[in-house]
Amino acid sequence: MKIGILVIELYLSQSGSLKQKRFILQKIKDRLRNKFNISIAEVDFQDKWQRSVIGISCIYNNEKMINSTFDRIIDLLEKAKDGYEILKKDVEII
Repeated sequence: MKIGILVIELYLSQSGSLKQKRFILQKIKDRLRNKFNISIAEVDFQDKWQRSVIGISCIYNNEKMINSTFDRIIDLLEKAKDGYEILKKDVEII
């Protein structure tokens, strides 16, 4: 069993308040949860209205499935671009 952790730092250019930030992040989280079998949460910059770090985790039998899932997640996020920009992404497999 392998555990994958994907950490993505986002710049939320269209967010003018924490309320708008929560709305944008909720759309992202709902879209990803509906499409993939993952856990997702905001893990940093909760008090900043234009920055966010989201953590995504999944468990599979092999690293290939984890990498494939994370690649599809990143592709989906890069194509959607609903008021945000990906600044940084890190993958760790345990």
